[in-house]
Amino acid sequence: MRKVIGIGETVLDIIFKNGQPISAVPGGSSFNATISLGRSGVNTTFIGEAGNDRIGEYVVSFLRDNGVNADSVNVFAESKSPISLAFLDEKNNADYIFYKDHPHDQLDFIYPDVQRDDIVLFGSFFAVNPVIRPQVAAFLEYAHSRGAILYYDVNYRSSHRHEIMKITPNLIENLEYADIVRGSIEDFEILYRLKEAERVYNAEISFYCKKFICTCGDTPTELRAENKLAKQYPVMDTEVVSTIGAGDNFNAGFIYGLLKGGVTRDDIDRGLSEEQWDKAIGYGQMFSAESCKDIFNYVSTEFGNKMKSLNV
Repeated sequence: MRKVIGIGETVLDIIFKNGQPISAVPGGSSFNATISLGRSGVNTTFIGEAGNDRIGEYVVSFLRDNGVNADSVNVFAESKSPISLAFLDEKNNADYIFYKDHPHDQLDFIYPDVQRDDIVLFGSFFAVNPVIRPQVAAFLEYAHSRGAILYYDVNYRSSHRHEIMKITPNLIENLEYADIVRGSIEDFEILYRLKEAERVYNAEISFYCKKFICTCGDTPTELRAENKLAKQYPVMDTEVVSTIGAGDNFNAGFIYGLLKGGVTRDDIDRGLSEEQWDKAIGYGQMFSAESCKDIFNYVSTEFGNKMKSLNV
């Protein structure tokens, strides 16, 4: 069975509405996607760190309880779990404050088995963090050499705006490793001061990676790919309770769609057909819309059980 391997940070997301905390759930960009994929019956592994505290114990058990292999999660003796405060506005979009001592990040893990056509998901500040860059880059190189498909979610928050110059070489290297790049228009406003997907693709992405998805909140998702393929996908109409997991679950759904469509390394190298893009992006939007229906960071277990029945 093909595998999905997510690598990234773990946090405890404390969610506020009208100034009051309303929920606290495990989170992290790749983490959220792997939980949704695990719930949907996909063979999934997570690589990352967890604090040596009650939150860390909760994070590891949560992965396993949702069908995700957590054998590559590090727990260091003196580490504490990072915290994210997410403040929902009147439209239920989130503004974040992060509490983590990044200079003390560590990463030490045994590589999981990676085979051709497996999918590796990586992104956010974790993927460009200079402190752990040697370990992250070595794993990406290993996965690439094994014939895995590398999916990069840029996911660059404004809290790291002051570090853009420092992380730019790592960002460019990630774009070179990536087979598919996804980001939100907010990411690219922060990184490049650009607000149009076409300009982002032509000026900053296409030289390194030809397959590009730009999500734009409640406006259509933009696709750019080989052979001058340019397409928009209207966002599904849904009642939004929280957008915290929207992008992460788009990633989960898109990857689910690649697996469901039988997209292989050879397909990636040849270039995907419009039909293959349509199917994968459709699942991405479906998972994203589902995650917005509640204050949690992932699709519901009920939705996951429906996806399991489709036999990826």
